[in-house]
Amino acid sequence: MTTATRREVLGLYRRIFRLARQWQAASGQMEDTIKEQQYILNEARTLFGKNRDLTDPDLIKQCIDECTARIEIALHYQIPYPRPIHLPPMGLTPLHGRRLQRQEKLRKLSKPVYLKSHDEVS
Repeated sequence: MTTATRREVLGLYRRIFRLARQWQAASGQMEDTIKEQQYILNEARTLFGKNRDLTDPDLIKQCIDECTARIEIALHYQIPYPRPIHLPPMGLTPLHGRRLQRQEKLRKLSKPVYLKSHDEVS
């Protein structure tokens, strides 16, 4: 990992922790605020820890883009949780053959940037 990339990743990590400290739940309830702050901290620790040993620059860039997108979406919608896509898992093709493989490939390619690691962790 280059020095610039390392600096960018550590800056994102600090930004997330500052965001968690200042986070206020949209409901205004203190219990919800505490739960959401804990979720932000746990999610950051889990994902940064999981990706600690990445060496491929493209994968690192993809993780940085995902992190930035999740921060911006959380700030915009005031919801720290990732926004899921609403497609039924096998709703578009029969359960056999090439069409299923094509559909799975299209589903994987169409997944938003901010959900790439969500399925792996949860």
